[in-house]
Amino acid sequence: MKNALIWLFITSTLLTNKLLAQGQDSLSVQEQRPPRVFTLRVGTDMMRLVRTQTNPDFQGFELVGDLQLNRRWFVATEIGAEKVTRLAEQINYTTSGSYFKVGVDYNFFKNWEGMNNNMYIGFRYARSLHRHTVNNYQLYSLNQYVTTTTTNGYAIGERDPLGNGWFEFLFGIKVALLKNLYAGISLRMGGMLVNPQPDNFGNLYAPGFNKITDDNKFGSNINYTLTYAFPFRFRKGAAANKDE
Repeated sequence: MKNALIWLFITSTLLTNKLLAQGQDSLSVQEQRPPRVFTLRVGTDMMRLVRTQTNPDFQGFELVGDLQLNRRWFVATEIGAEKVTRLAEQINYTTSGSYFKVGVDYNFFKNWEGMNNNMYIGFRYARSLHRHTVNNYQLYSLNQYVTTTTTNGYAIGERDPLGNGWFEFLFGIKVALLKNLYAGISLRMGGMLVNPQPDNFGNLYAPGFNKITDDNKFGSNINYTLTYAFPFRFRKGAAANKDE
């Protein structure tokens, strides 16, 4: 009986040491596993800021951001506001409102070692909420040499709020100027999906989309961005997918 207890003690000690060693090895492997790095870039559209300073009929800004999931895929968004005064069909009107866009970008550029530039295609779904205000309009006249502009007619004033919806396909480039500082440009082609019409007036402009016409529900725009990257990281679990 005494010998059995001795062997039991020796066996249990060996097994305990073995388990402790395996646990330490597993911990060492986890500590050596490289962390997964995500990058959040935030910034602004410089083109809208320049237009605000140089064009008295335009005021606007756009905040941009993207979250890098891996070396190919990004989740991206834009949020902005605009106030634009335009003349269309003898009607002077002002459109003011806000918009947001959300979607994904796919980077197909293969960087060299140490580079982190992007050449990408992307998709956005966008919504706007805005109002039109008729400032003045020209009255119809049989005399083509005489025009009369009114600022107090029945159609003058603010219309009910409108909500437009559209999609965008885009092609863009982002280049690192300094560490974590990026300059970018993107060309966007959009198609209107939801286009409500106010009473006695057309929906001629949507913030974030550009002008709208009856004959063509497609539009285009360009943005020039300056963004700053904030990398953050965490360690993968043992069963995490390493396909980056």
